[in-house]
Amino acid sequence: MFKPTVTALVMGATALTSTAALAQQADWREEVPVFRIGLLGGENEADRLRDHACQEAYLEERLGVDVQLFPASDYAGVLQGLLAGQLEFAGLGSSGYAGIVLQDETAVEPLYTVMQSDGSLGYYSVMYTLADSGIENLADMEGRSLAFADPNSTSGYLVPSYELAEQLGGPLEGYFGTTGFGGGHEQAVVAVLQGQYDAGVTWTSGVGDINQGYSRGNLRSMVDRSMLDMDEINIIWQSNLITNGPRVIRTDLPQDLKDLVMGAMMQLQVQDRACFDAINDGESMGYWPISHEFYLPIINMRREMQGER
Repeated sequence: MFKPTVTALVMGATALTSTAALAQQADWREEVPVFRIGLLGGENEADRLRDHACQEAYLEERLGVDVQLFPASDYAGVLQGLLAGQLEFAGLGSSGYAGIVLQDETAVEPLYTVMQSDGSLGYYSVMYTLADSGIENLADMEGRSLAFADPNSTSGYLVPSYELAEQLGGPLEGYFGTTGFGGGHEQAVVAVLQGQYDAGVTWTSGVGDINQGYSRGNLRSMVDRSMLDMDEINIIWQSNLITNGPRVIRTDLPQDLKDLVMGAMMQLQVQDRACFDAINDGESMGYWPISHEFYLPIINMRREMQGER
């Protein structure tokens, strides 16, 4: 007569538990058959899709549903996609997150952010000019043209416009000759390189080798793609530390799905370090869990600027 061993009993119990777990998971998979990830504008669409293809495959394997990438031409496209329920997940800048919160404070929740290679949870906005422009500092920019990146960018608009106005003691329109938007961080750098603007602002970790564009950020990404040589530009201004932007997920999604996404992405730097570096624009230490409270200073800054307008 067959007598089940302890091992067999444990395996049987595990199988039953797994079957029950799968049955529970099937409920949310029926509700969310496709997991859609929004990609912010600001660089070449083909590059964005290539860099994030590994994340698409990684999450498909772990979630068991179709994962699709949706690159937007600008930041507003991703924000509206999340608000309209047309996207489930996205990486945002702090200002983009604030923009969503100020429209609907329950639309999304932040899961985690990036920890820089020096252990900090922030980065910097910097102003750059052509190295041979003769513009050496902010005083030399009076009457000159400045390219912001995107109206919903933290480092490419919100923080520099706020801090520069405080530093200069008045509205930017009274100091710079003209200001405009380059259509994204990468495009703004290209516009300055081509002489369309005297200066631009973008984001960088501020740590690491400046000749490589620092450890991560838009400058590092462009250097890695051979689109920029750091000898071509001078950095003439740097902001205070800015909170690293969050990866957010829609609040109304099933909790099981949120937990799976959080668990999978917190393991990404261990499971696939090359993928982690690719989707984070360079080198960093890893992901760090974050909450809404972390972004209150930026939310208040954006609220104040909206009130002024």
